[in-house]
Order: sequence, then structure tokens, then C-alpha cells
Amino acid sequence: MTRCTIGLLITLALALLVTPPETCSSRKDSGMRQSTFDAQAYKAEQRHEWGQSATGWKHHWETWERGAQHVNDRLVELAAIQPGHQVLDIASGLGEPALTAARQVGPARKVVGTDIAPEMLAMARAAAEALGLRHIEFRDMDAEAPDLPAHDFHAILCRFGLMFLPNLSTALTQLHQLLMPGGRLAAAVWGPPAHAPAISLPLRIVRQRRHLPPPPAGVPGAFSLADEPRLHEYFQQAGFTQRQTEHVTVTLEYSSPEMFIEERLATSVNTRLLLAEASEAERADIFGAIKEELQTYREADGLIRLRNDVLCIVGW
Repeated sequence: MTRCTIGLLITLALALLVTPPETCSSRKDSGMRQSTFDAQAYKAEQRHEWGQSATGWKHHWETWERGAQHVNDRLVELAAIQPGHQVLDIASGLGEPALTAARQVGPARKVVGTDIAPEMLAMARAAAEALGLRHIEFRDMDAEAPDLPAHDFHAILCRFGLMFLPNLSTALTQLHQLLMPGGRLAAAVWGPPAHAPAISLPLRIVRQRRHLPPPPAGVPGAFSLADEPRLHEYFQQAGFTQRQTEHVTVTLEYSSPEMFIEERLATSVNTRLLLAEASEAERADIFGAIKEELQTYREADGLIRLRNDVLCIVGW
């Protein structure tokens, strides 16, 4: 096993066994004591793993954007983005929804997209160039410490990124300060695991077959913000006095179970980490179970369609 893999597994263990300090302090009545969660180590590993995933995301980008483009469009609508607006996109990955926002605002003002993975940002820049969008800039930046002028943006967007921030209260407070008066922050996160099978199905089966415990409430992860009242609370505490939520569906299509497994291994950080120490026999057993369950999602035309609940929130 490489040193890098050992480090990743240690970080995963920390993430699964402890709760971020802000969660403990907000739940004093639960009896939980202050944890030693190392947010900086967690973010360093996230930077590494998302960078490792960049090529996989590029390869499977069409699958995801075919299913999720309407989420980009809806976030732009919820944020009330208009031509001439200045927009910030947090956790842009390969460029969305920053690219969608750039088409909406036009060349008069700039869209800034940020991420912590340089490999992702390089691909986002290439995508913007290919689309002729010269008024968009991608920066390597931590969402919890944005190096940007206060009150400079009409709108801030974030698609499938907030739930991975270890200090979400800090991040939302910082982002709120970047908005002009009346500016809006619109974000999308995954709904409950039972209603987002494209994400939860492989994680559940890996944990079941390898006898791993589920992650405790409060740690960063794909479903850490699936609780709608809790998400509202985070926004309210950050200064967003007005909030609105709604649910949309992202349908991901796969031609075969093998395509699904290939995509998850290429793009899902958590799936790869949970499988890091699995033997060949365990992996074969897990993949067999995943393939069997995916058959329940196969439709008459032969395609596997996974319909996933997405929670959109806008605050101002």
C-alpha cells in the first residue's frame, strides 16, 4: 500500500469517527464532546482526491450534464442572475454552473469560478475557452476563506459542493459578506440517501458487504445536508434572513451496470476510499451485488435510469 493511500484511509477514518467542531458546539444538549476533527488535513485530502478524479469526471461529464443541466439553469433562476451581473461559483469542478451563469450575464461583467482542485480548474478553463466565454475566470480558492472583495457579487452559486465543507457555518458567513445588498446565494445539495440512488446505492452496498458503519451525522459528505430544516438553519445563522427551498430530480442514464460502476469508481471519492482495502474477492462480491440491484432500475428501452432527489436552496 502506498503512503498516499494510507494517508487517505487515515483521513477517511477521522471523517467517519468524529464530528466537526461546529456541529458539536451547535448540539451541546446532545452530550457530544468537542472533537479533534482536523479540517485542514481533511481539505488537503479532498484537494488530492478531487484532483485524482478530474480525468474521470471529464470522461463521464456528458452523462452528468445531460442529467443535471436543468439544475444549473434553476440555480441561475433562483439567484435572479441578470445580464450585467457579477457572479461567483463555489466548488466549480469542471465548470458548472459557472459556465451557465456566464452565458446569462454576458460579456459586460465577470463570472468567477473557484475550486480547491487545480486539475479540475484546468479542465474548466479549457471548457470556457472552447465555448468562447472569455469573461469567466477560474481560481484555486478555499470557499471557507475566499480572497475576494466584500459586497462585490450580485449572486453566488454552488452545485453539489456545500456538503463537503468541514466548516460550513464559517463558509456561509464569509460568502454572505461577499454579496451586494439584496444579493442571493443559490445552492444544490443531494436529498436523502433513499431518494438519491446514483450516489447512495454503491456506498450502501460497500458498507454492508464490508461490515463498515455508516458515517455519523454531522461529518462532511454527500448527504450531510439532506436534512432540509438543518440546511435552513445554516443559512439563517449566516445572515440570510429570507430563504426558499425546492426539490428537483436529476436522472442519470447508464447503458449497463458496468458503465455505472466504471463511472462511480472514476468520479466518487467516497466509493474509492471505502474500497481501498477490499480484496479482489470482496470487490467481485460488491460489484455483483451492485449489478444485481441496478437491474431494478432498468427500463423498457434497456437503459438504467437512476432518479435522484436534489434539494435547492436560495438565501438573501
